Amino acid sequence: MVIRKAYKFRLRFGKPSDALPFHQFAGSCRFVWNKALSLQKARLDKKKRLLSYPETAALLVKWKKAHPFLKEVPSQALQQRLMDLDKALAEGLDPKNPKEFPAFKKKYKSLESFRYPQGFEIRKSRIFLPKFGWIRFFKSREIEGTPKNVTVSLSAGHWFISVQTEMEVPEPLHPSTTSVGGDFGVKRLLTLSSGIGFFPVTALAGSLKKLIIAQKKLSRQVKKSNNWKNQKRVIGKLHSRIANIRSDRLHRISNYVSKNHALVVLEDLRVKTLSASAKGTVENPGTHVRKKSRLNRIILDQGWGELRRQIGYKQSWRGGMMILVEPAYTSQECSVCGHISPHNRPSRELFYCTRCGHIENADENAAKVVLRRVGHTRLACGSNGASSPSEAGTDTALSRDSAVGIPQFSEGRMSRH
Repeated sequence: MVIRKAYKFRLRFGKPSDALPFHQFAGSCRFVWNKALSLQKARLDKKKRLLSYPETAALLVKWKKAHPFLKEVPSQALQQRLMDLDKALAEGLDPKNPKEFPAFKKKYKSLESFRYPQGFEIRKSRIFLPKFGWIRFFKSREIEGTPKNVTVSLSAGHWFISVQTEMEVPEPLHPSTTSVGGDFGVKRLLTLSSGIGFFPVTALAGSLKKLIIAQKKLSRQVKKSNNWKNQKRVIGKLHSRIANIRSDRLHRISNYVSKNHALVVLEDLRVKTLSASAKGTVENPGTHVRKKSRLNRIILDQGWGELRRQIGYKQSWRGGMMILVEPAYTSQECSVCGHISPHNRPSRELFYCTRCGHIENADENAAKVVLRRVGHTRLACGSNGASSPSEAGTDTALSRDSAVGIPQFSEGRMSRH
């Protein structure tokens, strides 16, 4: 089994001016992306076929003659950017599952980055990058596996390297034998069928007031002035702090879930659809726009999609399994008798089945419904050490109705209303 991991470290510069070549490299990659995208769009407008990657890569020779500054940038970094564009165009024009069509990259708005697929070398806490030389980085942990590529990126005023590695490991066998279902929510980020609840992530909410003040200050400054650039860095640091808080908590939750359960069943939520704007159009304006925008902000702050992604790849690393099921009516279905009715939810946190009289916390009931939807036919009970769905919800190591606090992970009762 091949496992791919990425190790991210912050680069160490002797003085700020040492980072100027990186700005030049990233700017040149952005220039090549925009130039190639403009060419491809012009061909689409004329109903011509798109140029393939080898054809656009061949144009680099002409572009370097017309724009000498491109010669100072590693050729492989420019070629990698053209590969990225070729992939983005293919995904954007995919008739079966189209993604967002690639857009032009703008300075101060797009992520500043470039990638080395080869030619780099790592020795202890130093890395050699072509056309730059040796540079130190803060090595916070050992790099495991064979390095395959290095991505250099700018975040909150600091340059980072991300080393992607590959390593061959034996087919893992999950140490646990329990199955669990999970229900995403606003008051509880994730509720498991075993009774464990995870408090929501509030990274954005905690810094929202500072962010609003900083953005208002930016709007009053002259664009691209020194003060404007300094304020952009302040806002960038705020966003970086919010992202780091969210990432840390989501990794803690996903580690806990993947370590303790061989099978994890989650809702296949379309987060993009759930967080869509309610403004509507001029002819048909939306209703409750302010409430919906607040709900959208909370959903995106929680990071449902990222948590699901993390649980998925960590389960595969540990030999477990994650299954996504249809989320429709999970909040209205009884986990005991299967009766579906909107009257089963008299309040946000209480579930009361109008048929069998089953009473339970609404989130826990939904998590059990999610687990039930797997079905015995969709899972071979002996594979990956996973137990059968009928045994789900029984976790002898964890007490029922407890909550796991983040980031301390202290167990305690979550109040019911």
